[in-house]
Amino acid sequence: MELFQYPYMQRALIGALVIGLAAPALGIYLVQRRLALIGDGVGHVALTGVGAGLLLNRSPVLVAVIAATIGAVAIELVRARGRTSGDLALALLFYGGIAGGVLLVGLSDATSANLNAYLFGSLTTISPADLVTIAVLGAAILVTMIALRPALFAVSHDEEYARVSGLPVRTLNLLIAVATAVTVTIAMRAVGVLLISALMVVPVATAQQVTRGFRSTMAAAMALGLFAAGSGVWVAATADTAPGASVVLVAIASFLVVAVAGGIWRTLRRRATPAPAPAPEPHEVVLS
Repeated sequence: MELFQYPYMQRALIGALVIGLAAPALGIYLVQRRLALIGDGVGHVALTGVGAGLLLNRSPVLVAVIAATIGAVAIELVRARGRTSGDLALALLFYGGIAGGVLLVGLSDATSANLNAYLFGSLTTISPADLVTIAVLGAAILVTMIALRPALFAVSHDEEYARVSGLPVRTLNLLIAVATAVTVTIAMRAVGVLLISALMVVPVATAQQVTRGFRSTMAAAMALGLFAAGSGVWVAATADTAPGASVVLVAIASFLVVAVAGGIWRTLRRRATPAPAPAPEPHEVVLS
């Protein structure tokens, strides 16, 4: 715990906790819409923005926000118009984003260390200005996802019902797309663009093992994301491992523990429940 006396470790912990709360709050809507992998696609487009920023000597994070937002809005418009499937649109983002990022980074003077900081995260290099950006945008995402929960749930669960109910479906879908882009971008420095999707999805999948309602699942997923972020930073500080990878591995370990424990509990309950008594056989009536 002595390491957390240093300001850079304190900033790393606070940044991870903010993202650990915000990412599952958004991820539950993505899981509900069966777009669990959209974070990876948007992350690859954000990598193109990072490459463009490094090439043009502009802020990589700012350019990444713009690129990720354009990519997320594009995939939502393609999905909504039905011109192609969501999976195909995600594949196009995957391949085009990573190819564009590698090309632009190669053309710039950036070193591999700079690129790895965005690919896999670099929590310990977060500056005070970065922390302010993460805190403000993370809080905005968190408040938006909670305040608009009924409307966002309706759109994510059944778009036709939401449209008939008078909800602005297109606007809400675009809001989720933009929120995804912002979350991916602010999480680049924490867990990296290649791992942020796990922090959006795994806590939600873990919460679904033990909860039933949407509200309880969202609350449990946020708590699990907070636990994974804090525990991952502690593991990284004590074991000298990569913070982003440590956070994701703690989240996956939590999922495995909950899944195994849940399976054992259900097995024990089935064994403890007495089998229903067999129905009595009808007596045959003999007429004399």
